[in-house]
Amino acid sequence: MATRHHQILIVGGGAAGITVAARLRKVEHDLPLDIAIIDPAESHYYQPAFTLVGGGAYTLEETRRNEADLIPEDVTWIKDAVSTFSPDTNAVTLADGTTITYKCLVVCPGLQVNWSAVKGLKEYIGRYGVCSNYSPNTVEYTFELLKSLKPGAKALFTQPPMPIKCPGAPQKAAYLAADYLSKSGIRSHCEVRFLTAAPAIFGVPFYAKELMKVVARHDIILNTSHNLVEIDARKRKAIFAITAGDQQGQTVTLDYDMLHVTPPQSAPDFIKNSPLANATGFVDVHANSLQHVKYKNVFSLGDAAGTANSKTAAAVRKQAPVVVRNVLHLLKGGAIEETYDGYAACPLTTGYGKVLMAEFIYGGKPTPTLPLDPRKDGHINWWVKTSFLPRLYWDYMLKGREKFPAHNTGYVDPGA
Repeated sequence: MATRHHQILIVGGGAAGITVAARLRKVEHDLPLDIAIIDPAESHYYQPAFTLVGGGAYTLEETRRNEADLIPEDVTWIKDAVSTFSPDTNAVTLADGTTITYKCLVVCPGLQVNWSAVKGLKEYIGRYGVCSNYSPNTVEYTFELLKSLKPGAKALFTQPPMPIKCPGAPQKAAYLAADYLSKSGIRSHCEVRFLTAAPAIFGVPFYAKELMKVVARHDIILNTSHNLVEIDARKRKAIFAITAGDQQGQTVTLDYDMLHVTPPQSAPDFIKNSPLANATGFVDVHANSLQHVKYKNVFSLGDAAGTANSKTAAAVRKQAPVVVRNVLHLLKGGAIEETYDGYAACPLTTGYGKVLMAEFIYGGKPTPTLPLDPRKDGHINWWVKTSFLPRLYWDYMLKGREKFPAHNTGYVDPGA
């Protein structure tokens, strides 16, 4: 098969790949860059809004753009998938057999959603009361189910072991459902239960304490250390393995009318099976420079990077400038920077019109941006979540712009 070459090769045309390519085109430098993005997808989705779609507060079409319209000018789009990496020879092989060589590689294909990891999930997702906000193909069914619930209904919401995209998203779906049922006047006649494989509601204790108050406010039953392992959809039953405590190793079966499943996720197989992977299957990069620990001309960011930050679009927004600077340093023979501090943000939708803005860095240290009490969910954060952040994503982040102009919003972007 044919062999091609690009100076900078980016694997993944999602939030991370588009942002890196756009910033490489925007920042000042004196290098004639030849950039290519590998991604087979025709549509690009603003995934942080999927929770809102599942809650009926956003339409799916509002989250979608054509991939072709987002590829930066003068960046080559290779509409294919990667099959294998050969970092010792600075090459990747595509699914069609084409070999592409590079001088610098940026790996950011996102996470792989493993629908088959829960018995019965792949077969029954989208019917028999089984829904998920984790795919554009299934998210609209979530709101259809929510609207169909009657008094006496049981709604279950699950969260698998980490890693997953946006660790707060599974519980956000439960909060919106409880609030919807309240507004419908039937909340007291329905059961809402959140079952997580984790030992706590949230991984950052500072925010977990406040989220427990939200759980209580919505009268949600919380079951920690409960991992969904099987669905008997025709009988409307969900089976959970208990992963800690006195009942560890046992299973519990629960009836449901609505079962919102967060599917298990991992690095893509083509990364897990490559020389780039660490022991957990993610790209083995330095936590602060995002440079591969062995292959110095390889960088990674976003959900596929083997870093300990929460996997969110906000993390990508802070990682991308670091990767861009380090790619340019590498090409020009400069020193690599170690400036990414693990920043991530999770706007936790706690009800219609309310969001708790969780921001933190490595080690779970809270790093609030707005001059507001970060423990409180409020209406201004809802505006940030539903209006400001989508505009920041589409019009500034994906276009490689340095800053969101404060005079347009009254809000200073902390890290674009």
